[in-house]
Amino acid sequence: MKAIVNVALKQGVLDDQGKATHHALDTLGFKEIVKDVRIGKQIILELNSSNEDEARAEVTKMCEKLLANTVIEDYSIEIIG
Repeated sequence: MKAIVNVALKQGVLDDQGKATHHALDTLGFKEIVKDVRIGKQIILELNSSNEDEARAEVTKMCEKLLANTVIEDYSIEIIG
């Protein structure tokens, strides 16, 4: 079983990397198509579990304890397989 965790800054938290990337894309000629850029991270975990509910609960604990700074970041979890 695999878990995919997406972590991104919460709305309202300044995203310096996103702003810099947005500016670079504007400079490269993509100003008309790109409205905003937010940078996040994706964590892919191979799990030793066959129970989806148990896996989600354990990955949630991982996010709360280590993978995401829940003060300034939101996360989503997708369980596959």
